[in-house]
Amino acid sequence: MIDCGGVGYELAISVATYTELADVGAEARLHVHTHVREDALLLFGFAELAEKRLFEKLLTISGIGPKLAITVLSGISAERLVGAIRAGDHATLTRIPGIGKKTAERVVLELKDKLDDMVGFTPAADAPVSLGAVADDVLSALVNLGYARATALKAVESSAKDAAVSGDFERLFRAAMAAVR
Repeated sequence: MIDCGGVGYELAISVATYTELADVGAEARLHVHTHVREDALLLFGFAELAEKRLFEKLLTISGIGPKLAITVLSGISAERLVGAIRAGDHATLTRIPGIGKKTAERVVLELKDKLDDMVGFTPAADAPVSLGAVADDVLSALVNLGYARATALKAVESSAKDAAVSGDFERLFRAAMAAVR
């Protein structure tokens, strides 16, 4: 809920935007997408303009509405999503809740050549698309526990360098928890 000049607006936001917001009552600036339907007027807020633009590109795909698009952006960072689409990495996309094999294929097919204008995102060849399934699960768990995504990512990346823990969820989770503290 955003108070704007005494009027409260309810916005749906991604997990990434949520982690960037300050405490309740603090000033916040969000980029807002207004989705107009016959029966509703929905607002979606984004901390970064690039995330809003990616959200709007996802809406152009058949079968992806605004709620699924916000779920997609909550399940994976915008940078990793762009990298996965550019690389045609269907496996990473299907790990996102609500995205099945056919939807992942449609996302790659329809957006692969339309992401050139996404300034600030490194091409897929410059950075790894995924940390791996176990590390991604640990990262998600840490973010769900309330740790900032950047802090959690750094802890998981440093802990995953140890081959003894990188393939086991529980060991990697414990190591990342120790690193984040």
